Amino acid sequence: MKTGQNKRKIDNLLVLLLFGVFAVCILSVLLTGADVYQRLASRDQRSYDQRTAAQYLTTRVRQADRLGDVRIEPFEGQDALVFTEVIDDSTYETLVYCYDGYLRELFVAAGGSFLPEDGEKILSAQGLSIRKDDQLLNVELTSPSGETQALSLYLRSGKGAAE
Repeated sequence: MKTGQNKRKIDNLLVLLLFGVFAVCILSVLLTGADVYQRLASRDQRSYDQRTAAQYLTTRVRQADRLGDVRIEPFEGQDALVFTEVIDDSTYETLVYCYDGYLRELFVAAGGSFLPEDGEKILSAQGLSIRKDDQLLNVELTSPSGETQALSLYLRSGKGAAE
C-alpha cells in the first residue's frame, strides 16, 4: 500500500516538475520575444524619424525654391534655413533651425523680433548644419543619439540659396 502512495507522490512531483520546466520555457520565449520587439520598434522609430526629417526638409526647400527665396543664415550659433514669401504685399520669413534639442520652424514677419524658443517643435534633433556649393544645398541633421544624416538638394531655381 505504501508503494502505491509513494508512486503517486513521485508521479505528482514529476508532473509538477514538468509543469515548472514548461513555465520556464514559456517565460524565456516571451522575454526573448519582448526584447526583440523592443529592439525592432526602436530601430523602426529611428528610421521613421530620419525619413521624416529628410522628407520635411526636402519638402520645405522644394516649396520655397524660387529665385532668392531660400537663404542660409546663422541663428543662435547654428545654421538656419530661411524661406522668404510675399503674402498680400507683406514679406514673411520661415526659419528652420535647431534649438534646445529640436528641429524647429518659425513663421514671422520679415525683420520682426523673435526668440528661438518661439519656433514650433518639429522633430527631435541635436544639430543642423547647412552649406551651399553652387546650386547644391548640403544639409546634415544630427539626431539626439548622435547619428548624422546627410541630405543634398539641388536648387532648381538657380541662384536660389544666397548666403
